Order: sequence, then structure tokens, then C-alpha cells
Amino acid sequence: MIPEVDGYISKSPKWQAELTQLRRIILDCQLTEAWKWRAPCYTFQNSNIVLMSVLKEYCALSFFKGALLKDTREILKKPGENTQAARLIRFTSVQEIVALEPVLKAYLSEAVEVEQAGLKVDFKKEPEPVPEELQNKLDELPAFKTAFAALTPGRQRAYLMHFSAPKQAKTRESRIEKCMPRILDGKGLNDCTCGLSQKLPACDGSHKQIR
Repeated sequence: MIPEVDGYISKSPKWQAELTQLRRIILDCQLTEAWKWRAPCYTFQNSNIVLMSVLKEYCALSFFKGALLKDTREILKKPGENTQAARLIRFTSVQEIVALEPVLKAYLSEAVEVEQAGLKVDFKKEPEPVPEELQNKLDELPAFKTAFAALTPGRQRAYLMHFSAPKQAKTRESRIEKCMPRILDGKGLNDCTCGLSQKLPACDGSHKQIR
């Protein structure tokens, strides 16, 4: 038990009792408590197993390789539509956690077995759909099309997700226009434009003189 987790639980405005119960259950499974990504993380032989987190409407356990668990009770949920590996269980009461304790311990045990077996999540590499507004720009401007094609697959995917997110066409067009200079310069969405890669991403040029 580490002090960072003590502080995390004590500062939680709503879920202190629930987090305390979850912590006890996890530690009963002989996992090692750590502090990562500003949240309690539990590991087995230095491999991440589960993360404990707090949101406004619930607290949760997030299994890093939850997609590989059998989930016989069908309680694991995707954190997001495009999430491939992680799965979480949401909780809103101590009673709910206590009732699920044997199940949670079984899931934690299975998650450790997944790590011991060296199992990996088979990430799908399906291409992101190209929004119509971007395709129009690519067809209209050959130099822009060449620059976008020259980006690494990861940078292309980040842009595609960024451009596709807004529901309104006008907003999608605005995002594309704003990012065009970066793409033409061979930069990714979060690449530093000053060349100081040790600085924070999404550089706006404000640290050009920083050394």
C-alpha cells in the first residue's frame, strides 16, 4: 500500500468506501500496488493488470487486457467505441462490490494467468474511414494528397480520427483547413513544430526560444 493511493482515495468526493473495498480485494489477490497515470495501478511481475479509477457517475476497475478475459458474467464493458484491449467494470455502491467479490477475484486471477501465458491482444489494423471533406481536399490539391500519403500510418490515423470526430461538416472542414499547414510540413497532429521534441506536444511555437 502506497501513500499516493491513500491520497487518491481520501480526496475522492464520492467513492471513498467503494475504492477502499476494491483496493482490499485487489491486494488480496497478491497484486503489487503502484501509481501510474495519476491513478492506482496494480501489477504482476511489473506487468500492468488493472487500473482503479474515479469518474463522476461511477468508480471502475479497468483491465488492461480485458478483451482476453472470458467474462462469463458479462460485466466487462468497452471504455470507448474504438477500444480494443481494455475493458472496465463500473461500480456505484459498496454492496455491489461486496456481492461481486468472488467474481472480481476470479477475473483478477484470470488476468494474471493471461500475463503468465504471455498472451497478446490481436489489434485490428483496419484503416480509419476518410471523411468526405478530407477526400475532397485530397482530390482538389495534389500536393496536399502527396503530403498526407507521406505521413506514417499512425499520423494518418490520428488525423483521420481528429477530422471525423465533429458531427457538423463545417467543423470537420475547419479542422482540416487548420491542420493543412502541419500536414504539408510533414508533421503529425501532436508533433512539435519547433523541432524541440522534448517539449510538450501540440506545440504552438511559444517555446521557440526555450533552451
